Amino acid sequence: MFQKVFLTVLLSGCLGVGLNVARADDGSSILVTTAAITQGSLPQVVTMYGSIATAAPAQQTLVAPLQAQVRDVYVRAGAVVAQGAPLLRFMPTPASELAYTQAESAAKLATALQQRTETLVMGHMATDQQLFQANKDAADARATLASLKAQGADGPHIMRAPFKAIVTSVNAAPGAVVAAGDALVGIAPPDKLELAAGVVPDQANAVNVGDAVVLTPIGQGPAINGKVSFRAAVVEASNGLVPVDIEVLGGQAMLGEMFRADVTVGQVSGYIVPHDAVLVNPAGQTYIVQDNKGAAKFVVVQVLNSTQDQDVVRGPVDINAPVIRSGNYQLNDGDKIRLSDDAGDSGK
Repeated sequence: MFQKVFLTVLLSGCLGVGLNVARADDGSSILVTTAAITQGSLPQVVTMYGSIATAAPAQQTLVAPLQAQVRDVYVRAGAVVAQGAPLLRFMPTPASELAYTQAESAAKLATALQQRTETLVMGHMATDQQLFQANKDAADARATLASLKAQGADGPHIMRAPFKAIVTSVNAAPGAVVAAGDALVGIAPPDKLELAAGVVPDQANAVNVGDAVVLTPIGQGPAINGKVSFRAAVVEASNGLVPVDIEVLGGQAMLGEMFRADVTVGQVSGYIVPHDAVLVNPAGQTYIVQDNKGAAKFVVVQVLNSTQDQDVVRGPVDINAPVIRSGNYQLNDGDKIRLSDDAGDSGK
């Protein structure tokens, strides 16, 4: 009997507390902070990622001028070299040396025949046509010899950097025999760099050559400026992205360094509200809560553009009513609100 009475009293006490809480909440207000709504625009930004490479139009490949054997390699990929710096040394192969020796002999013989023909013409023992042919043969022989000499067939030859450059590749090792035209060293100007990036296909058409870009290194370091120099019209099969090249306009960047690229592709206009003022209801609709003369008013909006701090929205917004940015997730439509002391420009 005692247990039943005790249980009844206990339940009555609990129910009484519950009713008291409900009555305490009835007619109460929720503390919020607000911000003013403005009309304006925010930049529309497409974000992509990539790594620094040498600009394709500025790349050069130094090739073997003739068949030769590489004796020494003085540089490695990634090095920065001054104009005129030695890159590698090579010697002509026996076949190249033979070609030079034969060209040298042919030039001497052609010159001697030229001089003899000139003498014969003066003695009326040869025709002008024969002299013309002798002159041509001598000129051709000297040109062939000069070409082989310029290629390095006359002895050891050092390949030098034609300008201050970054060495992008070295394709020869000491002892290697290379043919004429084989790629030996790749170089590029150190101030002609670009970000090789990629954008998802549904955003690619918004990106155009000339668009301004802010490049932020992955990790630490200051942001640098750039601009879009190329945007492909096809999807790269290897990664499903559309290739985009971004010219680096200033600042320090290293080959292979990773960057985030924020490309400004336009402006989006509408109502500007704080990012934390935009909520999503159970139906998946985005909405804001406005201060309607001390009561919460739910307004369904469409988010047109979003940044870290602000959103551009469209909808039946009252620009004269502040938007609630904190405490909004606790509210129901029509709830009474009260402003905190740090409401700022809440429109009190």
